[in-house]
Amino acid sequence: MTASTLTPPHSGTPAAPKRPGVALALICVAMFMLMLDMTIVAVALPDIQADLHADLGDLQWVVDAYTLPLAALLLTAATLGDRFGRRRLFSAGMAIFTIGSLACALAVNPLMLNGMRALQGIGAAMLFGTAMPIMGHAYPDLKARAKAIGAFGGTLAGATAVGPLLGGLIVDNAGWQWIFAINVPIGVLAFIGARVGLAESKAETPRSVDVAGTALLTISLAALVFGLIRGQSEGWGSGLIVGAFVVAALALAAFLVRSARAEQPMVDLELFRRPGFVAIGVTGFIVAGTLVAATNYVGLYFVNTLGYTPFEAGLRFLPLTVTSFVAAPVFAQLNHRIPILFTITGSMLAVTVGLWWASRIDATSDWTALAPGFVLAGIGLGASSAILSNAALASVEPDRAGMATGVVNTLRQVGTAAGVAALGALFAARTGSRIASDVAPAHLPEAKLGVLQDAIASGAGRLVAGEAPPQLRGQLTHAAVDSTAYGIHTILLVAAVISAVATAVVAALLARAHRTA
Repeated sequence: MTASTLTPPHSGTPAAPKRPGVALALICVAMFMLMLDMTIVAVALPDIQADLHADLGDLQWVVDAYTLPLAALLLTAATLGDRFGRRRLFSAGMAIFTIGSLACALAVNPLMLNGMRALQGIGAAMLFGTAMPIMGHAYPDLKARAKAIGAFGGTLAGATAVGPLLGGLIVDNAGWQWIFAINVPIGVLAFIGARVGLAESKAETPRSVDVAGTALLTISLAALVFGLIRGQSEGWGSGLIVGAFVVAALALAAFLVRSARAEQPMVDLELFRRPGFVAIGVTGFIVAGTLVAATNYVGLYFVNTLGYTPFEAGLRFLPLTVTSFVAAPVFAQLNHRIPILFTITGSMLAVTVGLWWASRIDATSDWTALAPGFVLAGIGLGASSAILSNAALASVEPDRAGMATGVVNTLRQVGTAAGVAALGALFAARTGSRIASDVAPAHLPEAKLGVLQDAIASGAGRLVAGEAPPQLRGQLTHAAVDSTAYGIHTILLVAAVISAVATAVVAALLARAHRTA
């Protein structure tokens, strides 16, 4: 995202469109749709798994196939909009997102679904990358723009809050396909509205498009996530997985070299010499990679192990989502009164304690064991969402503002993609080993034990006992509940430890930035 992201464009276009409210409405609709598609799938994954016969890797790609292109292309999309026209790119992004949504609803197998999720992600990057520049053009007055950005932030928080609940309602009453199909009529209307109601704008001196940097970052992220998702099934020492990690490392190294040498790189590495900015980026990455990523597996646990319907599972996410929604505006107001050393570190600490508290579940727990941790983590999630963008702006000069916020948003998406892949690998490993020890007294044949381990590692929960002989059904049900609860306990505990270490790092970086300010 370029500097024009948050500053009025100085181009030959009109100073401001006559109907800024139309621009704001279209941006809020677009942001609601794309954020909803990040959170709505959490409670739909069990039905997708059953209907498309998907394994855990397929389910991980349902999330990561969307977030990967969003992360890799967001900054480039903003640059393309500055150069070729923001309305043009916004409209194209809406069309691509809508077509991808329809194709997702029509998917007949996991490969088709995940391929179309990637198409959605490309469209989402184009929408996200042009949203703030369009708003900057629509609201040249800083006071009016601040109110518009507040509505923008409220839309993001609202989509996060209602995603699991709305997803559960749709899946229960219409089927998982409709969590995607619902985007189609809205997307068509938004596309028409953009063509008719948005004024075109460009940057006066747009940055060049870093095609090589975009390609290298995309290759690195894709190879990393592929290795993490397939590592458990292929073997961590296999040539395929080692090769994937080598490709990821080499592509990342080439991306960094390219960024250091290019005149107008995709990412300005000078930002990472600033401890305050690094702290902000780490916070966005870790919160997304731990808390946000873990909710996908908790959704599977609620439905397949605890036996709730998708809507009931969505209700049980409310302690997290509603708390986040309420906390965001509160901390947005406090942000101007309390130093970010305390607000950002405090948000990380809340996420850490919340994850630790939620991790204390076992085979005897119900959803209420997670609720106090969800409330604490929700406070941290809402606080960080409200604080990070403004903190990123405050950490740089005005001409780097767009780049700073764009990099932070990219790091959030990278965190989600990497977290879903890494926590999924951990979940599969721990549940698979636990179920083997739990059913050892049954002396199952090795082939049947392997099938059982694969099913449990895919998040099937107590459903694995459905086809078992009656004399083994009770034992397998208990083993399935125990092993799945153990897997959720493990990923939440590891996420809490990672978050705790990151909290200490962030506090040290912010303290250093404060001393050198």
